Amino acid sequence: MNTSEKNPTLVFIPCFSGAPWSAEQLAPYGDAPKRTLRLPEGVDDIERYADHVESAIADLDDYVLVGDSFGANIALALATRRPPGLRALVLSGGFAANPVDSKPWKALMQAIGKARGPFYRQLTLRAHAHRLTSPFDGEGQVPWSEARSRELFLVNTPAASFGARLRAALTADYVDVLGRVQVPTLILTPSHDVLIGEGASTTMLAGIPDAREVTLPRTGHMFRFSHPVTYAAAVKDFLAALPTTRQGTHA
Repeated sequence: MNTSEKNPTLVFIPCFSGAPWSAEQLAPYGDAPKRTLRLPEGVDDIERYADHVESAIADLDDYVLVGDSFGANIALALATRRPPGLRALVLSGGFAANPVDSKPWKALMQAIGKARGPFYRQLTLRAHAHRLTSPFDGEGQVPWSEARSRELFLVNTPAASFGARLRAALTADYVDVLGRVQVPTLILTPSHDVLIGEGASTTMLAGIPDAREVTLPRTGHMFRFSHPVTYAAAVKDFLAALPTTRQGTHA
């Protein structure tokens, strides 16, 4: 990236919890212009989440979308609109369509997504946190655990929002419009992920014209939380290799 030019703002889009990226996760990006946001509550459509992000960054004319997991699907949805300020796209642990390969697990998720009260706290969140874990969560710069994943959702995610986001994730399908993404795209993949099907990154890599994949060894789905320095290093390497001149606006 040409350092004599204004650096694009890095826009960090939250995961399924809806919580903005934390200072700990943003710190490895140093002095780069940064912005994050909280997802709206009770929204069950990815396009409406993309509307929310688009409105929140309407003042930016040069930016990179960095979306993690559910946030990656939101970033992808916005990128297919070809917004003129978009410089590049980072999708980590993301998907273009329903990410759940297992039919029994999909049926179970639909059922537990309707839980409220203690059933939500004790059944839904424990089951979801278990699916988020990997053998490598404790090895990162910020040792992570199943209990910490559950706490993340307890603090940030009302039951109604969990169910709404689940419906949005299970009905999203951008496979046929991946070709509309016309900016350099990094697909950042953990080496161990039981939540997102193995074909998710392959589908995006095949459909997005200027996409490349980097798999981070010994990481899991929560690698943004457990390995923030490793994660940021991969993003910064990608940004450093971007063209020194911006592409024109998209039709």
